[in-house]
Amino acid sequence: MERTGIVYLLQPYSASVLTRAIKAPKVYFKDTGLACYLSRWLSADALKNSAVAGNMFETFIVSEILKSYTNEGKDYRFQIFYYRGKDKKASIENEIDLIIEENGMIYPVEIKMTGNPKASMASANTVLDKIPDKKRGNGIILCLIDRKTYLRENLIALPITYI
Repeated sequence: MERTGIVYLLQPYSASVLTRAIKAPKVYFKDTGLACYLSRWLSADALKNSAVAGNMFETFIVSEILKSYTNEGKDYRFQIFYYRGKDKKASIENEIDLIIEENGMIYPVEIKMTGNPKASMASANTVLDKIPDKKRGNGIILCLIDRKTYLRENLIALPITYI
């Protein structure tokens, strides 16, 4: 399915200092219409009110980001990752939906189906500060707001139209 372009396997971000990271890829459908059809979500209202609405929203955003790289002739396979891991001191897993790496900088991206983003939604971003040879750029929360909003100095909430 990956070879035919139906799905994309998003690889985990790995660095030697992130030893407790999960190493399995995440699977995303490149066509959310097909994903909805195959999972029998046949109306927008049914999907919007379902338990999988957030997952399908994330799938749509990832798919659109991958398309934007393709449209610019860029190979995203070595630039876009995700992170999921557990710090030794933490009792829960940290997750960053997307990590975009460009020119030695890493940019964490959270995808949230909300119109009310909070800085706490990007609390896992600090795990990237442990990587010695990379610098963390501004974090982004892609969400359902209508305008660009600074949540703190290094965290911006953006409408999905910015993709």
